[in-house]
Amino acid sequence: MPKNKPISLRGPLDEYLRHLPLAAAERERLADAGSLAELHRRLAGAPAAAGDAGLDSAARRLAGEYGDELAAAGVLATDDAGRACLAAAPPIRRTPVVPEPWGLNLLRRAWLRITGRAVAPPPPRDLPPASWQRVASLRRLVLLLLILGPTALATWYMRDILPCCDWSFSGFAQFVEGVPPSPWHSLGTALPYLLEGSVLGLFALLFGWLSAGFWTAVMGFWELLRGRGRHFISATGLGTAPIPAEVRTAIVMPICNEDVARAFAGLRATYESLAATGEQARFDFFILSDSSSADIAAAEQQAWLELCRETGGFGRIFYRRRRRRVKRKSGNIDDFCRRWGSQYRYMVVMDADSVMSGECLTKLVRLMEANPEAGIIQTAPKASGRDTLYARMQQFATRVYGPLLTAGMHFWQLGESHYWGHNAIIRIKPFIEHCALAPLPGRGVFAGAILSHDFVEAALMRRAGWGVWVAHDLPGSYEELPPNLLDELKRDRRWCHGNLMNFRLFLVRGIHPVHRAVFLTGVMSYLSAPLWFAFLLLSTALMAAHQLLMPQDAASASGPFPAWMPWYPQEAMLLFYSTLAMLLLPKLLSLALVWIKGADAYGGAIRVTLSVLLEMGCSILLTPVRMFFHSCFVVGAFLGRSVQWKSPRRDDGSTSWAEALRRHGVQTLLGLVWALLVAWLNPRFLWWLAPIVGALMLSIPVSVISSRVGLGRGLRALKLFLIPEEHAAPTELRATERYTRENRRRGQDGAFVRAVVDPQGNALACAMATARHGQSLAIERLRAERVTHALAVGPERLDDRARLALLGDPVVLARLHLQLWEEGWENWLAPWRRSLGGLYRGSARPQAAAAPGSEAKPAADGVLLAG
Repeated sequence: MPKNKPISLRGPLDEYLRHLPLAAAERERLADAGSLAELHRRLAGAPAAAGDAGLDSAARRLAGEYGDELAAAGVLATDDAGRACLAAAPPIRRTPVVPEPWGLNLLRRAWLRITGRAVAPPPPRDLPPASWQRVASLRRLVLLLLILGPTALATWYMRDILPCCDWSFSGFAQFVEGVPPSPWHSLGTALPYLLEGSVLGLFALLFGWLSAGFWTAVMGFWELLRGRGRHFISATGLGTAPIPAEVRTAIVMPICNEDVARAFAGLRATYESLAATGEQARFDFFILSDSSSADIAAAEQQAWLELCRETGGFGRIFYRRRRRRVKRKSGNIDDFCRRWGSQYRYMVVMDADSVMSGECLTKLVRLMEANPEAGIIQTAPKASGRDTLYARMQQFATRVYGPLLTAGMHFWQLGESHYWGHNAIIRIKPFIEHCALAPLPGRGVFAGAILSHDFVEAALMRRAGWGVWVAHDLPGSYEELPPNLLDELKRDRRWCHGNLMNFRLFLVRGIHPVHRAVFLTGVMSYLSAPLWFAFLLLSTALMAAHQLLMPQDAASASGPFPAWMPWYPQEAMLLFYSTLAMLLLPKLLSLALVWIKGADAYGGAIRVTLSVLLEMGCSILLTPVRMFFHSCFVVGAFLGRSVQWKSPRRDDGSTSWAEALRRHGVQTLLGLVWALLVAWLNPRFLWWLAPIVGALMLSIPVSVISSRVGLGRGLRALKLFLIPEEHAAPTELRATERYTRENRRRGQDGAFVRAVVDPQGNALACAMATARHGQSLAIERLRAERVTHALAVGPERLDDRARLALLGDPVVLARLHLQLWEEGWENWLAPWRRSLGGLYRGSARPQAAAAPGSEAKPAADGVLLAG
C-alpha cells in the first residue's frame, strides 16, 4: 500500500525524540537507536525479542510526561497481561439493579386481579404518614377549587360572548326543531354550533391550565414574601457540624459528546469550592461518559488526567466511558449504581453545564441527614453564563419569575414534588431498589428506553414511600440555558417527546395521584400549544362562518370588535381583562418582590422595571413561534417521527439568516396567509389576531437578531436584563469561566489523532483503553486488519465506529502508533502536526499550553518552539 510521502528512518526517529520529554542524558542515550522499535524497547527496558515494543514503553512515556505523580497517587498500574493501565475508576462492588416491568395492559392486570394472580406494587416504607401529607392534600383540594371555579365562570361568560348560538335549553330545542330537511342546509345550520362548542371546550381547558399557573405564582409570591413556612424543607438552621465519616456522597456527571472544555471547567470549579469547605473527604466525583465521538472521548481522557493533576484529585475524581450506550442518561446512572452505588449513601447528579458550590453540596447532605424520609431533594438552579440577547432575556426571566413558580410548586406539592434530572441529591439505596427504569413495551416512537427519566424516577421514589422535595431557597446551584431560540426548540422537541412517552405511565399501579398529575402537566406543557393553535384556528373559522353564513344586515358592532351578533361588551371586556391579569400578574408580582427584596443586583428599580417590560414585549413575539413549533412537535410525534437525543450546545451560538429562513419560512408564510385571509373576511378581527400573525411573520428577523452576542453584551453594559450572578459573580462561576478559557487554549481538536500519533497522547490512550483482550488467532487477525485499514485510509476517512475500536484496544493503538512512525505515514503525521496548534513542544518537558502573554514561533517541522 503506497504511503503519501515516505521519509527516511533518521527523520522520524529524530522528530519522535524531540517530542519525548526526556532529560538530555537519556535523550543522548536513545539517539543512536537503530529503529523506533528499538527506541521503545530501550524506553521500556524490555529485551530485544519483546513483542509489542510500543505497548511496553507506554508506562515509561507516561512517567516521562508526568514524572512519578501517577505512581505515587496509585493510579498507574498493570493489568493481568502486564500492560500499563490507569486506574481511572475505583474497584467495582456490584449491586443488582433490576427494573420492574411496567404492566401497562389494563385488561391483563384486571384478569390477573380476578384470578388472584395480581402482582402488588412494591410496599411503601413502613412509616406513619407525615404531618405534611394531610396539609398537602388539603392544599390541593383548595387548588382544584381555585382552578375549577374561575374556569366555570369564564366559560359561562365566553358562552354569552360567542356570536351565533343560543346554548340555553329552549334555544337549543328551537334550533333542533328548525333544522331544514336538506342535508346541506342542516350542515350550514349546525356548523356554528359545532364550531362554538369546540371553541368553548378548548377555552375551558386552556383557561384551567392558565389558572393553575396563576395560582401557583400567587402562592409562590406569598411564600417568598413571608419567608419560611411551617411545612418547609430548608438548610437554614442546620448548622455547620462536620459530616460524619460514614456518610459518603458521590457526585456524578453523565456526559455525552459534550463541550469538554466547559464540562471539565465547571467540574473543577465545583471540586475546588467543595475542597474549600473542608468536607472534601466525604465526596467522590464520577465523570460518566457515553461519548460516541472518538475525538471527544480522547479529549475527555486528557482532560480527566489534567483535572486530577491540577487539583490533586487522584483517588477522588474518577472517569469511566461506557462502550455500550444503553438507555441513555438513565442507563449511565444505572451503570454507576450497579458498579459503585453500594459504597455511597447519596449521589448528587450534575449536568455537563452544572456548577454547584461546596456550601450547597454540604448543605444538601446535611439536609438529607436531617430529613430521613426524603429520597430526593432538588435544588432550584440559577441560569447564568450566556451572552446572546435571547439567552440573557431567558436568564433574566427565569431569575425574576422562576422563584415564584418554584416556591408555588413547593407550596402545593410539598414532599411530592418534581425531580429535574440534575443539581439534585438522591438517596442511593431506595433509588437502586425502586427507580430502575424498564423500557416501555410495544413498538413505535412511544416505546423503548424512557427519554425524560427524571419525572418517572421521582414518581417511583414517591411510590416507594420516600419524599421528593424542592429546596427552592438553597443558593449555590447553577446551570446554563440554550443560547438562541432554535437551540431551545431542539431541546424542547426532545422534552416534548419524552413527556408524551411518560404519559403512558399515567395508570401504572401504585403511582401517587400527584405524580399522575405531574405526568399530565408534563403533557399539557406541550399539548397546550396545539390546543391554543386549534383554538385560534377555530375562532377564525367561527368568524368566517358567521361572516359568510349569517345575515350581514343583522350585524351591529362597531369599533375594533368583529361584527358578531349578539355582542356583550361588558362580559367580553371582563373576560379579556381577567385573562390578561392571569398572564401578567405573576410577572408583576415577581417585579414587586424584586423591589421589596432589593433591586440593586438587577441594575436598580428603574432598570429592572424596564427589563421586565422589554421581556414582556419579546415574549409576545416569541410565544406564537414556540406555539407553532410545539404544535409541530406533538403532531410529528403522533405521526411516528422519531427524535434524536443529542447533547445541546454549551457555548454562545448565533443563528444565521439562511438557517432562520429554513426553520421559520413555513410559519412566516402561514402568518402572512392567515393575516390576508382575516383581512379579507373581516378587517376588524385582524386587530385581535395581530399579535399572533404579526409574531409569525416576524419570526425570521426576531430569531436572528435575538441570537446576537453583541446585542446581549450591549444591553448588559446598560444594566438591562442584569441578574445577580452578573452583578456580583459567585466564585464558582468566575472560576468556571476562567478554566473554560484555559481549557480552550490547550486545544481539543484532533484529540483522536494525537492519541494515535503523539508519543504522550498515545501512551495515555493505551493506558486508558478498556478492551483488554487476551491472545487468540481471531483477535490477532482482527487487530492486524484494523491496523492495516487505519494506515491505508488515514484519520479523516475513518468513521467514529472504527476510531472508537482503535481507541479501546491498547494493543492496536500501540502497534498503529509504532508502525506509522516507522514507515512515515504522512496521512497520519501531517494531521497530527496540524493538530498541535498552540501546544508547546521543546527539548525539555513539554507543557500543556503556552503561558498567557508568552510568544511562540513555528519551526520548520511545524512544532512550536520557545520564543
